[in-house]
Amino acid sequence: MEIGVHTPPLYGEPLSDALAYLNGIGVDAVEPGVGGHPGDTHLPRAEYLDDEEAQAELKGLLSEHDMHISALATHNNPIHPDEATAEEADRELREAIELAAQLDVDAVTTFSGLPAGGPNDEVPNWITAPWPNEHAEALEYQWEEVAVPYWSEIAEFADDHGVNVAIEMHPNMLVYEPHGLLRLREATNERIGANFDPSHLYWQGIDVTDAVRLLGERDAIHHFHAKDTKVYDANAREKGVLDTTPYTDEADRSWLFRSIGYGHGEEHWKDLVSTLRMVGYDGTLSIEHEDSLTSSREGLEKAVDVLSRAVFQTTPGDAHWV
Repeated sequence: MEIGVHTPPLYGEPLSDALAYLNGIGVDAVEPGVGGHPGDTHLPRAEYLDDEEAQAELKGLLSEHDMHISALATHNNPIHPDEATAEEADRELREAIELAAQLDVDAVTTFSGLPAGGPNDEVPNWITAPWPNEHAEALEYQWEEVAVPYWSEIAEFADDHGVNVAIEMHPNMLVYEPHGLLRLREATNERIGANFDPSHLYWQGIDVTDAVRLLGERDAIHHFHAKDTKVYDANAREKGVLDTTPYTDEADRSWLFRSIGYGHGEEHWKDLVSTLRMVGYDGTLSIEHEDSLTSSREGLEKAVDVLSRAVFQTTPGDAHWV
């Protein structure tokens, strides 16, 4: 198992400096953005796609710092009702898959996207209840008329390139919890799986170790985001967890993204890592820093500190005691 970092928090410095810093604090892998919301500051997709010389230079830089790429990230909405927005996101995703194949990277992390509630609507519609009945009908439209056809095509495209598509289960997206992820996977192919980010599941009340078992036993975890969340009960008791308060208004929010160990303790993270190993995931734990209560470097370093004691560095030997 390896510790990795999703690199947007370090976009203020060149990739070479970021790699040197990360190597120095014990990080093994990076997950650079190549489009969408993460941007592409460290890995401009257009500069590397189909350019063998640029790709060779990148691989040399990674090797110099004993680093590799765990996944390429492009989080956007390729099933947005605005045609131009959807086309841009679709292009980013397809080119990310192509670039991943050329770089021998086995996964692209992304979102499922979110359609409108009907063919004539203009904005995405996140549906969270089946009543009134038009909501259930809209949800069926989103899945059967938009998401399944689109993602079936992407799944085939990814399979042609030998790349996994790791979807982050994220509220305000069609796939925001494990059963939705499995529904999409079963409607497409096994290239579609999870970029398992527990931070979005904690505040929904989902038990993340149970979710790891559910997805892992179906070989549906393609990548993992190491990111914590703290629910602040005093606020949640008054207004619940569907909280539209700005992330920077920390004191008034029901929950906040936190650095590893500040939402759940080290014992929890050791249990989570152990459960990942039980279900066969032995890949990268890619730290995503979005804790507004501390700086990027301090948050990353504290996360690495906790995870360095939680991850397994070796493979199991024979069970000599049985």
